[in-house]
Amino acid sequence: MPFVFYFRIIIIKNTNMERKEALELMRKYIKNEKLIYHCLATEAVMRALAKHFNEDENKWALAGLLHDLDVELTNADLNVHGLESERILSEINIDKDIIDAIKMHNEKAHGIKRNKLFHYALAAGETITGLIFATALVYPDKKIENVKTKSITKRMKEKAFAASVSREIIMECELIGLPLDTFTEICLNAMKEIAKDIGL
Repeated sequence: MPFVFYFRIIIIKNTNMERKEALELMRKYIKNEKLIYHCLATEAVMRALAKHFNEDENKWALAGLLHDLDVELTNADLNVHGLESERILSEINIDKDIIDAIKMHNEKAHGIKRNKLFHYALAAGETITGLIFATALVYPDKKIENVKTKSITKRMKEKAFAASVSREIIMECELIGLPLDTFTEICLNAMKEIAKDIGL
């Protein structure tokens, strides 16, 4: 009687990719320096938000660092941005939660609405970095260390300032229980900690 062997295939999800590997992956696909600064800023913001919510800091930071992985591949086309990242990250077995958060930060590509803390945090967090960068750069010394939380919230009301930054997405911070002032302060302080790494 022949023996039948059963093989169980175990796929190990990469939830703890080393930061060095993640940086190499990011730089493989992203060449624009300002976009790299944006990704580094989002990484810092997501780590700070994870700490605030007692979530996995490395997991959230990884999502922040890699969230725009395909932006140059897709020419920032919002109709497809995020879908290439999903493909790339799935091929190297990155944790599905991370892939989903990255995919969900641009709802336009798939029409699925954000519905988790992780999703809202990444979408709002990566968006406010643009407003913080823009605010810092209108200061005479262009140094983020001198930027105040109230300066950011004031600019939120000026629709012509950094007009491409979606105020609506930033306000999703309220869906995760953070008033705008608190959310802004967390994100601003996170970026201040890495000022030299992001050209500010």
